[in-house]
Amino acid sequence: MAATQDAPKTLDDLKVLLSKDTKVKVAGVDADGVLRGKFMSKDKFLSAVKSDGFGFCSVVFGWDIHDQVYSRELLISNKDNGYHDLTAVIDLSTYRRIPWEDNVPFFLVSFQDPDTREPIIVDPRSILKIATEKTRKFGYEAYAGCEYEYFNYKETPTSAAEKGFHALNPLTPGMHGYSLLRTQLNNDYFHDIFNRAEDFQISVEGHHTETGPGVFETALAYTSALRMADNAILFKYLAKSVGMKHGVIPSFMAKPWGNLPGCSGHIHVSLRDSSGKNVFAFPEGRADAAFPDTKYISELAEQFLAGLLDGVADVMPTLVPTINGYKRLVGGEAFWAPNAVTYGYDSRAASIRIISPPGVEAAATRFEVRIPGADMNPYFALSAIFLLGLRGIEKKMKLTIPPVSHFSPEDRKTGKVKMLPVSLDTATQRMMHADSVARDPDVFGNVFVDHFGGTREHEVGLWNEAVTNWEVERYLELA
Repeated sequence: MAATQDAPKTLDDLKVLLSKDTKVKVAGVDADGVLRGKFMSKDKFLSAVKSDGFGFCSVVFGWDIHDQVYSRELLISNKDNGYHDLTAVIDLSTYRRIPWEDNVPFFLVSFQDPDTREPIIVDPRSILKIATEKTRKFGYEAYAGCEYEYFNYKETPTSAAEKGFHALNPLTPGMHGYSLLRTQLNNDYFHDIFNRAEDFQISVEGHHTETGPGVFETALAYTSALRMADNAILFKYLAKSVGMKHGVIPSFMAKPWGNLPGCSGHIHVSLRDSSGKNVFAFPEGRADAAFPDTKYISELAEQFLAGLLDGVADVMPTLVPTINGYKRLVGGEAFWAPNAVTYGYDSRAASIRIISPPGVEAAATRFEVRIPGADMNPYFALSAIFLLGLRGIEKKMKLTIPPVSHFSPEDRKTGKVKMLPVSLDTATQRMMHADSVARDPDVFGNVFVDHFGGTREHEVGLWNEAVTNWEVERYLELA
């Protein structure tokens, strides 16, 4: 992966880097994409680096987003193993300083089994490392970019809780996508996100208002896939931290309003060879392209795309991991959210948008996967995309599905267009099915599917037990 600026390569480099510090912040990522970390004294931290890791409670893979232990005992962390420690291995290449916390040094960790020292397969950073290492075995380097849309509320965690998370005040009123005017209402906050991101070594490519009350969109600059996932997860941390300073809650919930567009987490991907050349590009155009939409992408890119289309419905929980995320997909194209197995050249109506010449330079050729919402776990989502794409290359898959422009709206009703699961329940069942592409050892494999699928079944179970305001308002009086 691309190391951060000034990242130490040796223990001696690290000691010099931390010579004036007394503490260090470290964090790993759980199955819900939540950062779990702590401060360590400098001495303890240096000792952990020297001994190649430190103990970290495995319960971060045994409980949910609200620290509730999973309803079914799962393999990694459970009562039977006493929620034992995992080994957290510090990744020195992720070195940063947190500008809003007195520039305290910060590092990300990955988790290993303490006995075998094998990567924990459901550790988000570990599974993406596996995917990117596989990409290198094919002779390529995985590159990616992420875009986040997010609502912003003029609230604090306390005020939101006191309101029961209802009737929250949006940062600005009205629908004002790409507005230069609306940013003036909260100018310091708007600029602070961009500026602190750069200070935190998260390069921002674009930052603007999106349509919806108080909605921003931030596109993160293209880089190697693991660095991109790190930047993406840390951007959420940054936005929420900066928001606290300004009395704002930025929400990456996929669909906070029923009657408004949701928040996407679009992902851009490509492969490069050892010389840095984009191997998806075919700028002169191919006479043997499967369809006119794929004329300016390589045969290898077609195989990657075919692999994505073949398996995407079986890995949906890794792209859309929450109950709420599927609310964004219901209604689909009416709100710019794709809900079918579709692709097309420069098509924002498709699930996978081909970006290639003649619209862009050959070097910028890529696929934009438009299925994930802003609540995605970027490590799992990127892993799914690259593992499916590599499977397509390995099997030399052909494009058998025509582009979205060949379909009519009626084709969705007749089944000519294959639809994606539109609930976490059905998506999880499909992922966990014995014949699921997700279970392929060259994709996620059984251990990952059984554990992560179990976490999603827990989420579905909690939802099924919940009584919502909608139900009370609809049935309390008249039923």
